[in-house]
Amino acid sequence: MTYQPDRACGRPTRSGNPCKIRIPGSDVACGTHATEQDKAVAEAYRKGWNEGYEAGRESGASSSKSHIAYLKKRVKELEEQLDSARHVYEVDGCQVVQVGKYSYRWRGSDPLKVGDRVHLPENWVSKLKVGPGLTVGAVTKLGTTYRGSLSDIVGRAPAEASP
Repeated sequence: MTYQPDRACGRPTRSGNPCKIRIPGSDVACGTHATEQDKAVAEAYRKGWNEGYEAGRESGASSSKSHIAYLKKRVKELEEQLDSARHVYEVDGCQVVQVGKYSYRWRGSDPLKVGDRVHLPENWVSKLKVGPGLTVGAVTKLGTTYRGSLSDIVGRAPAEASP
């Protein structure tokens, strides 16, 4: 839609002079001089413009959503590539696993698998949350990208009894 500044109606008044009432955008004449056809044309124009505007807005939103989804997927792929390049599965001959969001070292003879239940050593967080003593967790991931010191897993925990 091209910009149309408010303009005068211009239709002849009773005195024969042009009407000086300002009319907005798509209106053809002022309320006094507009015919039913003028009003219908202006309404159809407004309706078409609003529908076009809404369709364009929805198209833009859809395009933005798909671009955001693409970028999130790409970021995830790049993070996985970076993680795989920095991923460590062994430290000093011991297997490294994740239990929850923390990484631990396993010194046992047979390697752990994802889902294995293990006894974890007490730390200040587990002491606050669970109480003193060992806690039980399940291996969620093999290897880690963590580069700090690792605590040792105390031992395997018995498998949960099925109900």
